[in-house]
Amino acid sequence: MKNIIALLILSFVAVSTNAQVKLDDFGRIILNTYLPESISLPTEAKNLLVTKMDQITSSNGMGGSQVNARFIITANINVGTKDIIAGPPQMIAQNIEVTFFVGDALTNTIFSNVTLSLKGVGTNENKSFIAALKMINPKNKEVQAFLEEAKTKIISYYSTNCDFIIKDAQTLVNQEKYDEAIYQLSLVPDVCQDCYFKCLDTLTSVYQQKIDADCEMKFKEAKLTWGASQNPAGAEKAGDILELINPMASCQTEISAFMNSIDAKLKADEKARWQFKMKQYSDKIAMQKEQVRVAEEKGKRDDTYRENQSKRDAVSQEKQSARNLELDKLRVRSFREIAVEQARNQPKSVTYNNIIWR
Repeated sequence: MKNIIALLILSFVAVSTNAQVKLDDFGRIILNTYLPESISLPTEAKNLLVTKMDQITSSNGMGGSQVNARFIITANINVGTKDIIAGPPQMIAQNIEVTFFVGDALTNTIFSNVTLSLKGVGTNENKSFIAALKMINPKNKEVQAFLEEAKTKIISYYSTNCDFIIKDAQTLVNQEKYDEAIYQLSLVPDVCQDCYFKCLDTLTSVYQQKIDADCEMKFKEAKLTWGASQNPAGAEKAGDILELINPMASCQTEISAFMNSIDAKLKADEKARWQFKMKQYSDKIAMQKEQVRVAEEKGKRDDTYRENQSKRDAVSQEKQSARNLELDKLRVRSFREIAVEQARNQPKSVTYNNIIWR
């Protein structure tokens, strides 16, 4: 059997050109389909094999947009026998072995592999390969077991390396690369429960630092705008800038004082539009706080409900009841919106190299 003995990524990027990044792509384990150009297959058969790998991952809940280029599914073909069957028409019969691998392209680690023995008959070699590859069933029990093993090892990777993931994210934060840090932390799938919640707590801190830094920058811009033109037009321009500040940023007290100072300097007949902007901003803050309050209340009700449930899964319930899951959901959506945008801004191709066979 042929085995991959090295997987080296040259260009480690995140987004496929043929897949749209969505919010729910984060929080899942996703495998990227990769087939080396050097594989000995006719073009049509190669395309079919790629399609089959896509079907294997999507039908088993591991497909989707390629938000994380790290984990791949790939394959190799080994021809056992090739027989020419006299015609007319002359036919080619081949017994082939298709070996699928799941691996980590960054650390050159193979997580799992499975080999399927297939037979194909066609009027030429290409059609013979196609006939054999069509027999691959994405729901094959061996294939499902192979993916389950890979999933278990990917979860183990996150559990083992969680502290390093968080440390790397903190390094990005120190460099003021908040969006990139949020993107990296958002890649941890929710099935890795312990690491997922650790990263979620770190995300909350990183997100607050991001919106506070953004607030500081926009607040300075608004003050400069108002300072340069202390009239209704200048007030409106400053207000437009302030509206872009996240309502949960910690600089709200300073912003309120600044808005009141503008209000005090405007003449009575100039205040209407400015006060409308002030009300819009206040309503925005109130709405955000209400969302948090509703989530907190629902979380408390859910905790009470879980406490009254059967004790059959006491450990899991204890972990869940220690958190406000509704509030977590509210936060996760904000984090993932940033992560999605960051993923979309990544280069649009993935280049793997140095795939060595034996």
